[in-house]
Amino acid sequence: MSWWTDPKRKRRYDLVIADGAVRAGKTFALSLGFYLWAMESFSGANFAFCGQSEKAVLRNVIVPLLRAVGGLYHPTFHRSDGYFSAEKDGKENRFYYFGAGNDSRAGSIQGLTLAGALFDEATLFSEAFFRQAIARCSVEGSKIWISCNPESPNHWLYRDWIQKKKEKHILYLHFQMKDNPSLSKEMIFRYQRMFTGDFYKRYVLGLWTAKRGLVYPNFSLKAHVFSEDLSFPFYFVSIDYGTKNPCSMGLWGVKDGVYYRVKESYYDGRERGERTDEEHYRALKELIGEKTVSFIVIDPSAASMIALIRGKGEYPVKKADNRVSEGILRVSEYLSLGRLKIHQSCKDCIREFSLYRYDSESSGKVVKEYDHAMDEIRYLLMTAGEQKIGFFTAS
Repeated sequence: MSWWTDPKRKRRYDLVIADGAVRAGKTFALSLGFYLWAMESFSGANFAFCGQSEKAVLRNVIVPLLRAVGGLYHPTFHRSDGYFSAEKDGKENRFYYFGAGNDSRAGSIQGLTLAGALFDEATLFSEAFFRQAIARCSVEGSKIWISCNPESPNHWLYRDWIQKKKEKHILYLHFQMKDNPSLSKEMIFRYQRMFTGDFYKRYVLGLWTAKRGLVYPNFSLKAHVFSEDLSFPFYFVSIDYGTKNPCSMGLWGVKDGVYYRVKESYYDGRERGERTDEEHYRALKELIGEKTVSFIVIDPSAASMIALIRGKGEYPVKKADNRVSEGILRVSEYLSLGRLKIHQSCKDCIREFSLYRYDSESSGKVVKEYDHAMDEIRYLLMTAGEQKIGFFTAS
């Protein structure tokens, strides 16, 4: 938070990158340091807070930061223009906030002249946005502050920046869970118990490791498959839409924080012939039967099916949060905590758990097959509601 107060280090480094374990305090430490540095070093300048989306950077970075600093500075939000201003003792700066999750967002930051930028969860960024934002930091004395969780060692951020930290004048900081004073020893031990294999290496040890093998090695028939007939006051449905590719739909109930997949509908258009959206809808109604459905979560790219469900007016429908890495982590967490159960009749879902793998050639990406039930489970847990789930907040 205060490395920049040392004149020698301030002159030496142009960027600071903090990586490491989840819940290690990276985001808070860097955002507080960035904000203090900006306000103490400049006046009348522009800065940028950048996250995977505008919503994410506001929720995960800016709001917690402003709560923590209290009345130290006096922020005023200008939401229609996408920034807040902060003022103290005659100094005033503007802090814009941007979503950086895809290449199309790179144009949103063009034209700005920045004195500094903070990138939160930078491994989720479009590389085009990342480079464009760095190019905008052209004010004398500008700095770039970056936090991230590890990904594959082939990721561009690790390959082109962290591994070249000396030649690019980067202050590299590696965080561990013990660096977060708010985490008790019991909570750290809980995380250590929750994750295994590559998840343990990345999220507990904070290592940049290649993912190989099964995506969910912690799934087991004994721990996660149930045979009882259960009923719930209300239900959810998750859908991974497909025409030629399989269309997978799951019916879910929730009890005591556990998500139960009680029934499924799985249709492979390549084997059985393509179905129309109307035919998919009839299969959906058959899956639901007389049950009360709170809402349906569906692949956000399934525009025609979303329009059909809304047009029928029988069920509320939500576009799914389709972040892959965070969704896989969420599902793995639920499996580890015993909060995800699959009925024995959901044979295609159980089959996919045993086949869903990483591509060892790309060292980190999942193979795009046997992933249809896997995708809609991820959609459900990432979009199930505005509530805290495990140690994360659903979007």
